[in-house]
Amino acid sequence: MSSEQRAGAVEKQTGRLESFSDGVFAVAITLLVFNLQVPHLPAGAISVPALGSALFAQWPSYLTFITSFATILIMWASHHGIFRMVYRADTPFLFANGLLLLLVTVVPFPTSLVTQYLGTPAAALACAVYAGIFVVINVAYNLLWWAATRQRHLLHPSVTPRQVKRLTRNILLGLPAYLLATLLAFWNPYVSLGLCSCLWIFWAFTFYEGSPSPRRLSGGQDVELAPESEA
Repeated sequence: MSSEQRAGAVEKQTGRLESFSDGVFAVAITLLVFNLQVPHLPAGAISVPALGSALFAQWPSYLTFITSFATILIMWASHHGIFRMVYRADTPFLFANGLLLLLVTVVPFPTSLVTQYLGTPAAALACAVYAGIFVVINVAYNLLWWAATRQRHLLHPSVTPRQVKRLTRNILLGLPAYLLATLLAFWNPYVSLGLCSCLWIFWAFTFYEGSPSPRRLSGGQDVELAPESEA
């Protein structure tokens, strides 16, 4: 049996952990919708223009909902990208994943905070808290990736050192960037939110770069992870 065939024969042992994590992401992303409220107009003031004005006045709710929905979606995709490479779990990895899930469930809170205070004198602090949460989330991602890559014993054998190095670099990039977004919130809250959004767009386009793609038999068993070309 070739080394590639032996690598493909490695049994994936993280199915329960992935299912649990997917459930937490689903709950967190669902909670965001509670920030969207139906406007309540006085009985004598109900009209098309009044309702239109009331809906428009809630634009911070729409902005933060879309931003946070996209954020959690990309966090889930990034989490899935890590688990494409990980085929086993140990205690440090389990607790690192738990910390990340804890922080994922917190995202609706700063989202609600920005919804309530964007456009007010307190917007700077609200956006700083929002960006600060992602500083901590990035630390959690770094811990999860460190737990997966230390001594490489949790990674699928076909994952190359080049792939590990690239993903490590991309995850580490988030820490100074989110710290900058947190500080920028006190200068311009909208610039801070914009930087956070740009970072998640970056993750969306780069996280799967170089990650192995599983090939499946008709029975659904992972049989091969093709290593990235070094060219």
